[in-house]
Amino acid sequence: MRLAQPAFAAVALAASAPCVSGFVPPLLQQSASASAPAAASALQSTTEESEIALNPIVSAVKISKTVEIFSLVKQMEAEGIEVTSLCVGEPDFPPPQAVLDAASRAIVDCDTRYTAVTGTADLREAIAEDLKRRKNLEYNPQTEIVVGNGAKQCVYQGILATCGPLDSVIVPAPYWPSYPEMVSLTGATPIILETKEEDGYLITPGALRSCLRENDDAKLLILCNPSNPTGGVHTEQRLRELAAVLDEYPNVAVLADEIYERLVYNDDPAEGHVSFAAISPSMYQRTMTVNGFSKAYAMTGMRLGYLAAPARLARATTTIQSQLTSCAGSISQAAGVAALRDVPEEELEANVKVMREKRDYVIERLRKMPQVNLKVPPTGAFYVLPDVSAHYGGDDVALCLDLLKQKRLALVPGSSFGAPGTVRISYATSMEELELAMNKLEEFLLEDDF
Repeated sequence: MRLAQPAFAAVALAASAPCVSGFVPPLLQQSASASAPAAASALQSTTEESEIALNPIVSAVKISKTVEIFSLVKQMEAEGIEVTSLCVGEPDFPPPQAVLDAASRAIVDCDTRYTAVTGTADLREAIAEDLKRRKNLEYNPQTEIVVGNGAKQCVYQGILATCGPLDSVIVPAPYWPSYPEMVSLTGATPIILETKEEDGYLITPGALRSCLRENDDAKLLILCNPSNPTGGVHTEQRLRELAAVLDEYPNVAVLADEIYERLVYNDDPAEGHVSFAAISPSMYQRTMTVNGFSKAYAMTGMRLGYLAAPARLARATTTIQSQLTSCAGSISQAAGVAALRDVPEEELEANVKVMREKRDYVIERLRKMPQVNLKVPPTGAFYVLPDVSAHYGGDDVALCLDLLKQKRLALVPGSSFGAPGTVRISYATSMEELELAMNKLEEFLLEDDF
C-alpha cells in the first residue's frame, strides 16, 4: 500500500499551515522557479493527443444519434440558422406551478444539503404513496425505493446490479438507443428481440419464448412501456401473456421502464397503463420499476427519477449509486414531492389531452404523405415511428441528413432505434411548430418522388 509521496506532503503542509499571505510550500516554490521556456514547453505538450489507453468497453459504445443530431441542431442555431426540431423527447409545457414554487422555497430555505443516498424520506414516502394509489404496488419507502439523478441513471444501475460479463440482456426493438449501450457498459451482451410493425411493435409471447429458448444466459428483460420510440403500449392482457412466459424462466429479472406511463391515450380507462410489477406476485419479486418526473411533469432539467424494487435489488442499486453520484439534488427532490402531492390530476389530464391532439394531428398529416406507412397508431408517450423506407432506398440516415440540410427539419433516423427505414417524430412541441414541421416533411418527400 502506498503512503503519501513528497507531492502529497507538500499539499498537506499547505493545508495545515496558518493562513499567512504569501506562504508557498517548498515544492511549489521550486516549481515556480522553473524557467519560462520550460513552462511554455509543458503547456505545449498538453495540446498533444494523450497516449493513455482507454477502456475497450468505451470504444465499443456508440454515441446516441439523438444526442448527435440535437448537437448538430444546436450548432446550426448558434450559427444563426433557424431549425425546426422534432428530435428530442422533451415536453414544451412548463413544470406545474406547484413544482416551481417548491423548488423556489427549497432554495430560499437553504434546503441545499446532501440527502440520504436513496433520497429524502419525504420523497420516498410520496413515491410509495403514488405507486400504491395509482399502480396497486406496495413498496417500503425506507428499503425499496431509490431516488436517482434521472430515470436514465436508475435504468443503468438496474442493469449493472443484475448483469455482468457472460450474461445477456433481452432488448426488444425498436429500442431507446441507450439500452444496448448501457448493457455493453456492464460487460453483458445485448440480445435484440425483433418486433413487427403489424403488431404495433409490441412483444408477443411467442417471440419472447423463442428468444429465451435461444439465449439460456439471459439474465434480464428490458420492457419499455409505453415505448420510446414507437409510442406502443402493452395492454394488461398482453403483459399477463408475457408474464406467463417468464414464469417458465424464474432466473430472468425484468427492468420495467415506465417513464411515459402517464401519457396514454386510450378512451377506455380499463385499457390504461398497468405496471408490470403489479401483474402477479412472481413478477413483483423480479421486477425493477423505473419512473421519473421528466415526461409527465416536464422536469427534464431537474434530473430526478427513481427505481422501486424488492429490498435485495434496491439495496444493490443503492450500493452502486453510493459510489457514483450519491444523492440526487435536494432542490429537485423538494420539487418532486410537490409534483406527487400538490399537482391536481386535472392539470396532468389537461396536458395529456393536448398531447393527444398533437398526436392525432401528426398521424393525420402522415397518412396523407406519399409512401409513408403507419400501420398501428401509437397510443402512448409522444412519439410516432412512421415507415419511410420507400424513400431514399430505405436509407433513413441519409434521408434525415438531407432533410436537415435542405428543409432545416431535424428528425432522428430509425436505424438508431433498431428500426431501419423509419424516422422518429417527437410531437412534444407546439402545434405551430408541428404544422411547420409536417409541411416541411411533406414538401421534402414530394420532391423526392420526382
